[in-house]
Amino acid sequence: MNYKDTLNLPQTPFPMKANLSQKEPDMLRRWEEMRIYDKIREASQGRPVYILHDGPPYANGNIHLGTAMNKVIKDMVIKAKNMAGLDCLYVPGWDCHGLPIEHQVDKELGERKEGLSQADKRRACRVYAERFVDVQRQQFKRLGGFGEWENPYLTMHYEYEAITVAEFCKLFLSGDVYKGKKPVYWCATCKTALAEAEVEYADHTTPSIYVKFRMISDVAAVRPKLAGETVSVIIWTTTPWTIPANLAIAFHKDFQYVALKIRGEVLILAKDLVDYCLDAFGFRGEAYEVLDEFPGAVMEGLKCRHPLIDRESLLILAPFVTLEAGTGCVHIAPGHGQEDYEIGMVYGLDNYAPVDADGRFTPDVKDFAGQFVFDANDAVNDKLREAGALLGRVDIDHSYPHCWRCKEPIIFRSTEQWFISMEKNGLRKKALEAIDRVQWIPAWGRDRIYGMVENRPDWCISRQRLWGVPITIFYCRQCQQELLTPEIADRIVALVREHGADVWFERTAKELMPAGTVCPSCGGVEFTKETNILDVWFDSGVSHAAVLETRQRHRSPADLYLEGSDQHRGWFHSSLLESVGTRGQAPYRSVLTHGFVVDGDGKKMSKSVGNVVDPQEIIDRYGAEILRLWVAAEDYTADIRISEEILKRLVEAYRRIRNTGRFILGNLYDFDPERDRVAPAEMLDIDRWALLRLKEIIRRVRDAYERYQFHVAFYTLYNFCTVDLSALYLDVLKDRLYTSRAASRERRSAQTAMMTILDAMTRLLAPILTFTAEELWGALPPFDGKASSVHLTQFP
Repeated sequence: MNYKDTLNLPQTPFPMKANLSQKEPDMLRRWEEMRIYDKIREASQGRPVYILHDGPPYANGNIHLGTAMNKVIKDMVIKAKNMAGLDCLYVPGWDCHGLPIEHQVDKELGERKEGLSQADKRRACRVYAERFVDVQRQQFKRLGGFGEWENPYLTMHYEYEAITVAEFCKLFLSGDVYKGKKPVYWCATCKTALAEAEVEYADHTTPSIYVKFRMISDVAAVRPKLAGETVSVIIWTTTPWTIPANLAIAFHKDFQYVALKIRGEVLILAKDLVDYCLDAFGFRGEAYEVLDEFPGAVMEGLKCRHPLIDRESLLILAPFVTLEAGTGCVHIAPGHGQEDYEIGMVYGLDNYAPVDADGRFTPDVKDFAGQFVFDANDAVNDKLREAGALLGRVDIDHSYPHCWRCKEPIIFRSTEQWFISMEKNGLRKKALEAIDRVQWIPAWGRDRIYGMVENRPDWCISRQRLWGVPITIFYCRQCQQELLTPEIADRIVALVREHGADVWFERTAKELMPAGTVCPSCGGVEFTKETNILDVWFDSGVSHAAVLETRQRHRSPADLYLEGSDQHRGWFHSSLLESVGTRGQAPYRSVLTHGFVVDGDGKKMSKSVGNVVDPQEIIDRYGAEILRLWVAAEDYTADIRISEEILKRLVEAYRRIRNTGRFILGNLYDFDPERDRVAPAEMLDIDRWALLRLKEIIRRVRDAYERYQFHVAFYTLYNFCTVDLSALYLDVLKDRLYTSRAASRERRSAQTAMMTILDAMTRLLAPILTFTAEELWGALPPFDGKASSVHLTQFP
């Protein structure tokens, strides 16, 4: 007799090699055929509803590792919540309007665009966005995520556009919206205003200069010690091109300033910055005399002569003056900076910005007319030098705002725009109160968004572009009165719901307005339309109204918004302001943020550096399961590193989990759970110990899922597999499994424990290892009530 024939050796068709990249598409097809998401919804009917509201990625280009990570985290939340006994719905969305698509369509159209109407160009943008929604949808589905992929929300859907218009009209009619001229971020390349959320900071080299403004007031009247002296106030700026727009110089009322005589003239600057400034001027070591010392408050109301232009510059007081750099005397150009504008309003200064939409000086600045502002820096410096007003220049590298779309440096430029007021109806106060009613994960997210809302300017919501939702305001042709009434709003919303926002660009004002509309100011009957469109952050910011309040089984506020930490100034921010402004509450109960993907050395990914990792390459090489494992294995609240070494470690960790499952399956080949299960009281002690240990693992893993700590859930299960099971319990079982009589209590006790363990482990792993858990579930021995998919079960 062959001794081997007397042993109960493992038998299982469950393969050792996963071949994930080949097998996963088959599983995706199976899930699609069985309508897995619909089945989960059917099984969840009547349970408490949990809403994770999807922040819409931009419908342009392929997905990248950051968007892939985001979708995997969301899918893990959704699966974990469903398996915890909730009805967790997921409607994916896409942000479809905006400049990048408009730019790409312009490139594709080439010369053909010249003969196209606005409506034709918008239709081309719509087709382009639809194309990339389809591309990204397939790429996201490949990650193993469940959701309403065939019924997503798109910001360019007619219904969504109609709700966007309706939300704007609500804010306008409640008095929150106004038109004003003030400095905004301006991209001269894209020729449009930008919101704060559309600004990125990057290193930029600029000339910083020290400039003399000769005093023309009788300074001796307030400081007698300076009688008979030639006195100049010294300013410092990193934007020489704004010098032509200077209208004032700001002092801090409490700082001490000195009148320092050197090289035969008197310079006024902050006392604490004297040594710093003399170095910058190239005066170090030279003899000087301090003629006077005084607080900044005494300078208020005096005047200087502009060094290049025949006008005065007023000396004023401002609380934002600091002693961190410069001279303590701040150059004020109200048309080119928010703080400058605000203090200029206090002193009645003109909102002056002699720069056009292309970023070029206008003709009223004769010396620099037509020059691009950044190119004009050297020309301004040369003129200042000729005038004897340039004291020093140092090129500095500093963080400077850039357009998030074209990546070019931007400017502050005063233009007429539409704004949502943060103060008129108390929006800032209400938003800050709402922030404190939200759970922020991690907790520091509260302070971050609170500080942003607390200090932000009014929200500039107008854009000088074509592809977006129009600002639905009319103007009386006779008196230029703005006009939007509830009746007009209802009419426009109905038209957009039927024809899309394109209708605004296809029809005349007369065709759009209710018949018989008359200007309430002058009785005029002819009207024109606003040509600007809404900020795309307003588009996505109304998703709570367009999705949560319209979709079946949804509600607002959502239980969770989950995005990258940059969205504190983006989608979290715009959604908060829009919802608080129209509903008095935040659109979310909890907000969870994740970090960014960086390379193995912790460096930001960049095409120019060559360290960008394409998620498709990971999927093709290792399978989506390893990409999911990479997301789950890291504490995503910080930046997440990725490298070949990290992926190889995860492949090894995956192999150990898979082999643990395979070993257990191999020893269940003759086990019928209905017939062979051993009652707990009759099980061997070590088997009962294993189940007791499992009970603790279940508690810890479920708790980790509840707190969105997927790395804790994963490593708890991984350590259970490798330490408790493989290195101890399963190793001890081998003799009993192989040599005991097949149907003996000893062997059946071990099999009962192993069946219970693998059943529980498979379900606990399902939110993370979506494909492998399904494969393990299918290989488990059949039992009464076994679901057709592990994703139709609940946690043990």
